[in-house]
Amino acid sequence: MSKTSQQNSAADAHGVSVIHSQPHGSGLQQVPQLVPVSPGGGGKAVPPSKQGKKNSFVDRNSDEYRQRRERNNMAVKKSRLKSKQKAQDTLQRVNQLKEENERLEAKIKLLTKELSVLKDLFLEHAHNLADTVQPVGTEASAADPDSKGQ
Repeated sequence: MSKTSQQNSAADAHGVSVIHSQPHGSGLQQVPQLVPVSPGGGGKAVPPSKQGKKNSFVDRNSDEYRQRRERNNMAVKKSRLKSKQKAQDTLQRVNQLKEENERLEAKIKLLTKELSVLKDLFLEHAHNLADTVQPVGTEASAADPDSKGQ
């Protein structure tokens, strides 16, 4: 007798048959195998969590359905409010950064203007200082009668 003839099989509503094996003396537990009932196979495997929900009739007047819908509606409202709040926070931050940027650009202009004025003052002072100071060699020999150049 073959191994498959010793196994029991039962088909469920999804066209999948679960094969249950007889326990072996080795003490190892066997995992049930999913085998398509139709010979051509086909169809996608459906996770166990969605198997019962796919073809089951939903009673829209039941308390459980109403509670699930209410919880879902509250979750959707909460999600939308959170998204709206995040967008408002982002917009507020953008406006703050724009104001700070304008303030910093005005400060840059002011400091650039101040630097230009200070450069001009420095150059004017350096030019005046250069005009008042005569070269050491020419002034000393012409003004000093005791110099060795005579």
